[in-house]
Amino acid sequence: MKKENVNNLHSQESFSDSDAVSVQDSEYSQVKVPLNKRQGFWQLFFVMVGFTFFSPSMITGGQLGIGLNFRDFVLAVLIGNGFLAVYTGLLAHISQKSGYNLDLLAKKTFGSSGSILSSALVSFTQTGWFGVGVAMFVLPVAQLFGINKYLLILITGLLMTITAVLGIKALSIFGAIAVPLIAILGSYSSALSIGKVGGWSNIFSDNPAQPLTLTVAIGMVIANFVSGGTSTPNFTRFGKTSKQAVWATVIAFFFGNILMISFGAIGASVYNEADIFNVLILQGLMIPAILTLGFNIWSTNNNALYTAGLGVSNITKLPIKYSTAIMGVIGTVSAIILYENFTSFLTLLGTFIPPVGAVIITHYFLNKDDVTSDVFDKENKLNITALIAVVLGALAALLIPVGIAAINGLLISAVAYLILVKVMPKTAN
Repeated sequence: MKKENVNNLHSQESFSDSDAVSVQDSEYSQVKVPLNKRQGFWQLFFVMVGFTFFSPSMITGGQLGIGLNFRDFVLAVLIGNGFLAVYTGLLAHISQKSGYNLDLLAKKTFGSSGSILSSALVSFTQTGWFGVGVAMFVLPVAQLFGINKYLLILITGLLMTITAVLGIKALSIFGAIAVPLIAILGSYSSALSIGKVGGWSNIFSDNPAQPLTLTVAIGMVIANFVSGGTSTPNFTRFGKTSKQAVWATVIAFFFGNILMISFGAIGASVYNEADIFNVLILQGLMIPAILTLGFNIWSTNNNALYTAGLGVSNITKLPIKYSTAIMGVIGTVSAIILYENFTSFLTLLGTFIPPVGAVIITHYFLNKDDVTSDVFDKENKLNITALIAVVLGALAALLIPVGIAAINGLLISAVAYLILVKVMPKTAN
């Protein structure tokens, strides 16, 4: 018995023993968040709503406003954001119970080597969102004021990177600033649009000029923030209770996202312009648009870059401050390319990211005690069954011609993992 216990101790480790540098990391990038460092509902609320108050969501809303009648618009935002709320709510619960960020949950699920998959995927997509956000703010501002766009991108990207390096406290502060500003501006802009056409009943066309199917519209809503949703554990691990973490997340991804998409849809329906910045300019709101959207994008970019930094830290073992700075430089340099390929980027997110989150969720409910423990198994290098399930989910999202790609990928990967752990138990953690 004693020999068995000794062997077991050698086969397992906790991050507090294996990585002394990480213990000193105030962002807890390689360890569980201590209970005495957890945050209350309002801190989580501003972080999560500040994250989902993302200006590209209003562009997606603009596309829906031009392409859907009122009935289909309501169905698309309710179904799409309902899916996101359930998906992210589960991840919020898991991360609060465990205290782990997405990358450590992936290490529990996929193994130390296998977790590189999810870290790479999410880091890439969140760096992409960061670059899109930088370009979305800089390009119209540079055009309006005749400023060199490349210089302004470098300055803006550098400033956003600096604040992201400051960590979770900066995210909460920026969220508290951005949320009320964008809510006020969006409400005022929507009121102007409704007044221009003589009332709410005249907002949506019964026969849109550029019609979208309901399935495509729901897929757009989900793809718009499914990558961000997968990174939910990076923020909700700081929650004091599961209830607070879940509610902050559900409010953000359901009500907050509906609000942002609706702001974009109403303006686009009236002005036939999907870009919310252009709508605000047409309404004579140039200065408020620049200031408010600037803070809004900055807040979201902080969250995105913070997530990318955590992922790269898991892969390279670099301190999170350095990994965040590196990804900030990459996102800044590639900002214009990412912005000009926005539709392709959304398609990529909707295909590859949900299977990773689905397998993490499924693994948690099969192995709650293991996932929430402080101990990591040294022997768990690669969980083949989890990786196979992700690949099957991604293939389903790419190849199944019916339904919604993100949902297809999530469901197939979850079901596949449930089956594979029974068929191939020796390869599952």
